[in-house]
Amino acid sequence: MPHLGPLEAAVMDVLWSANGSLTVREVLDRMPGQRALAYTTVMTVLTNLHRKDMVQREPAGRAFRYRPSVSREEAAAASLREVLEASSDPRSVLMYFAQTASEEESTILRDGLARRPRPQS
Repeated sequence: MPHLGPLEAAVMDVLWSANGSLTVREVLDRMPGQRALAYTTVMTVLTNLHRKDMVQREPAGRAFRYRPSVSREEAAAASLREVLEASSDPRSVLMYFAQTASEEESTILRDGLARRPRPQS
């Protein structure tokens, strides 16, 4: 899964928070008001996200409606996978994470590992 830049992440947050698909204008209207964005900027970001398979789009008149292709959780897990794959020592990264995980996070990880299918020999 491709890395998301800050503006791509903000657009994805809008889409993940929506109930259904949105047009470029609807995404723009829901963007946090930290800075004024041009319609064409949001349209370009959505086009790039579509090219990266992060969003699906469907025709809506002369425009498109966009919705996420992946959940927020899938995107976060893919980001973690990227970090591990980019590391020269993924074991150390995982060990450090395990040492800094809260009790709740540790329990969740143990439960997830216990439910993981066993490889067949």
